[in-house]
Amino acid sequence: MAAKKRINLALQGGGAHGAFTWGVLERFLQDDEIEICGISGTSAGALNGAALKAGMVTGGRDGALENLTWLWQQVAGVSDLRMTHWMAPFGVGALSQAMAYSWPVSLADQMSHLMSPYAYGPFYKNPLSDIVERFDYGRVCNDVAPQLFICATRVRNGKVRVFSGAELTPDVLLASACLPNLFKAIEIDDVQTGRREAFWDGGYTGNPALFPFFTPELPDDIVVVNINPLEREGIPKTAQEIQNRINEISFNSSLLRELRAIEFVQRMLDDGTVPDGRMSRVRVHMVADDDLMGKLSAATKLVPNVAVISALKDAGFAAAETFLKDHRADIGKRSSVDLPDMFG
Repeated sequence: MAAKKRINLALQGGGAHGAFTWGVLERFLQDDEIEICGISGTSAGALNGAALKAGMVTGGRDGALENLTWLWQQVAGVSDLRMTHWMAPFGVGALSQAMAYSWPVSLADQMSHLMSPYAYGPFYKNPLSDIVERFDYGRVCNDVAPQLFICATRVRNGKVRVFSGAELTPDVLLASACLPNLFKAIEIDDVQTGRREAFWDGGYTGNPALFPFFTPELPDDIVVVNINPLEREGIPKTAQEIQNRINEISFNSSLLRELRAIEFVQRMLDDGTVPDGRMSRVRVHMVADDDLMGKLSAATKLVPNVAVISALKDAGFAAAETFLKDHRADIGKRSSVDLPDMFG
């Protein structure tokens, strides 16, 4: 039997675009050679990670697959996530753009920038509450692998807060996905500071955080599942395009900072500035489909659409298939992402 390919998964946030990550996870879970040892997730990545972990604890790989399917059925509000025949002729990019410029989405977008979520009074409700409260937290918090780390942003000081183990609760998942112009901050008793803290979306400070993986018991291979395009051709010109690109840059910035730090450490190890063994030789891999993500608007992040979710899931599965075909042999040996070129 071939040796297991042990990996950590870094799962980005991006609203309903996290269905891409669902497809990636499904492909990895179908591969007995891949062993998922650690997961760091933010927002949609946090939900995907929690669903995988809870299902894995009692049902193994099949349980994880079943739980992920359940999660996205809840997000989409349907029991069948296959793309219906009448949707097939329409490109997912065209559908996304049509949603972006529809008057209900445009109105909701304008209202989110003009009106605080605190202004809704008794009519306010976080739509994710009904989903995250149905997770089995005895399983989510279980010590069985994979280790799960959830990222949120502490509002008071703007620092990343990584939750793990028994700390993981419905409020932690809600905090990780708390966009401040849409949802009220999530308040949690923080054992790190000894006070009750408010938290916003983890994407601002850790999308997702990589440093929790730098421990002896976890492998040195990190697979980043990227759903916010690192590059986007063309200049954004409409108000929506500008705001969308600002959000993408903002939500990628923390990841790029950590990758730059990894590249710096690897360079010092290579030139002997730091002796081998003093620091880990982290190997970085990435699964992404920037071409597809570049065709989508922010509207399909915030408004779950069955056709888009189905297409994203299929794209994620295909991207993971391509990654394994091209880079399976790299896992455990070398990075498949050229970090010096990325930051050159």
